[in-house]
Amino acid sequence: MDVTRRGFLKLTGLSVVALAAGVGIDPAAAQAKGYTLKIDGCQKIPSICHFCSGGCGMLLYVKEGKLIHLEGDPDHPTNEGTLCPKGASLGAVAYSPQRVVKPRRRAPGAKDWEEITWEDALDRVAEKVKEVRDATWLSSEETPDAKSGHSISYTVNRAEGIAFLGSAEVDNEESYLISKFCRVLGVPYNEHQARI
Repeated sequence: MDVTRRGFLKLTGLSVVALAAGVGIDPAAAQAKGYTLKIDGCQKIPSICHFCSGGCGMLLYVKEGKLIHLEGDPDHPTNEGTLCPKGASLGAVAYSPQRVVKPRRRAPGAKDWEEITWEDALDRVAEKVKEVRDATWLSSEETPDAKSGHSISYTVNRAEGIAFLGSAEVDNEESYLISKFCRVLGVPYNEHQARI
């Protein structure tokens, strides 16, 4: 049997139509069955998206300690089951092969990054924070007094050479600890990425 390309396409199209009409394939039912198989055996955990201050509700499906699926919580009053692209991509963020999971350092003048240990990274950060804090520490500030004409000295105790920029990946509890840490160091510039 010699079948041309056009004849093959006609036969394929007619076969699909005949099969769908005769068997009664329901795409919605097939999709629902696929979804059920995907989350079968998962623990459903309600959560809140932490990308912005919107507080959208999410449902996380976890199996054996690994996130299998996530979706918007339809019962949550903020988002009613929808998620923005950032919230919907949280699963990819957690298991992305491009995610950096070990500290790296690029030496001055070097072109490539080298992996270092967590101890080395923490020691390096602590040394730099101490160095900059000591170099930029301001214990008092003088301002002129309009009434007397003399300058008045105020205690300020701040390190003006350090600033902290928060992240969309930081939750409320971590933000609280970061603000406390900045106050202990005397850092007056504590900002969040959402305002910049």
